[in-house]
Amino acid sequence: MPQYDRHKKRTVSIEFQTVEDFSKIPYQQRFTLAFLTDGSVSGLLNERPVTVSAPGILCLSEEDRLHIFEKRDVSAQSFCFDLDFLSSVPITEGKDSISTNLKIQTGLSLFRRDAGHTGIPSIPAKAYPQLFEWFFVLGTEVYAQSDGLWACRIKKYLIQILGMLEDLNRQTEQSPVDLVLEYIHTNYANKVSLADLTNCAHLNRVSLNQLFHQRYGCTAMAYLLNHRLKVASNLLIHTDMSLNEIARSTGFEYDTYFIKQFSAKKKISPTAFRKSSRELARLQ
Repeated sequence: MPQYDRHKKRTVSIEFQTVEDFSKIPYQQRFTLAFLTDGSVSGLLNERPVTVSAPGILCLSEEDRLHIFEKRDVSAQSFCFDLDFLSSVPITEGKDSISTNLKIQTGLSLFRRDAGHTGIPSIPAKAYPQLFEWFFVLGTEVYAQSDGLWACRIKKYLIQILGMLEDLNRQTEQSPVDLVLEYIHTNYANKVSLADLTNCAHLNRVSLNQLFHQRYGCTAMAYLLNHRLKVASNLLIHTDMSLNEIARSTGFEYDTYFIKQFSAKKKISPTAFRKSSRELARLQ
C-alpha cells in the first residue's frame, strides 16, 4: 500500500516490507529492491535458474517474472517504488511546480535486462555493512516520517543505494584500481584517507596514483572527491535536504568545506546549482 504522508496530507508511491516472503514480487507498475540479509532463495528469474544468497539483492521491474521454489533460512526485506517517485518534485506545501522531466536516473540500469544486467548485482562483503545501514534507515523512515522532509530523505538513501549497486556492478576485474574503486564506492560517505586507499590496493602512493592517472586522468583522492561531488549533485537536484546533511551524507565533515570544494570544481555554488538545474527542467 502507498504511504500516506501525514505532514503533507498526500500519498507517496512507495512501500517497505519488513518481512519479504517473495510471494508477490515483482509488484505491478513498480520497481522493487529485495534485500536478503540471511539465507538464500532459488528459483526462476525470467525463465533462467537463479540462486541468491545473503548478502544479496534482487532488482526487479514490473516486467520481470520471478518464481521462487526454494527458500533456505531466508530473511529479507523489500522496498518498492512507483516510477513517479523518481520525479524531482519538491516535497513542500504549495510548490509542486518543478517539471517531471527532471527524474532520478541513478541506478536505473540495474532494472534493465541485457548481458550485463541480470537483476542480481554483486555485493562484496565489504559493501554489506554500508548497504545494510542505508536500507535499514530507509525502511525506518518510511514508517517514522520524522519530519516534513522524510520523503526527500528516502530519495537520498535510494540514490545512494542504487548508485553503490550500479558502481559495484560495473566492476568485473579486481586490479588494484578496481579494489580501490570498490572501497571508494562503498565508503565515500565516511572518512577516507590516502592511507586507506593505498592499504586497500597494497601499493604505495606513487604507484596507485600512476594507475589512476592511466585510467581516469587524476589521483585516487581526486577520484574520491569527484565521486562525492557526483553523489552530492544528485542529492541537490532530487531532494530538498540541507547542504549540511548532503555534506555529511557524502563524506564532507563540514558544509563549509563541501561548499568550497563544490564551488571550485563545478564553478557554481551548490545552492545556485540546485536552483539552475530545477529551472532548466521547468523550461524543458
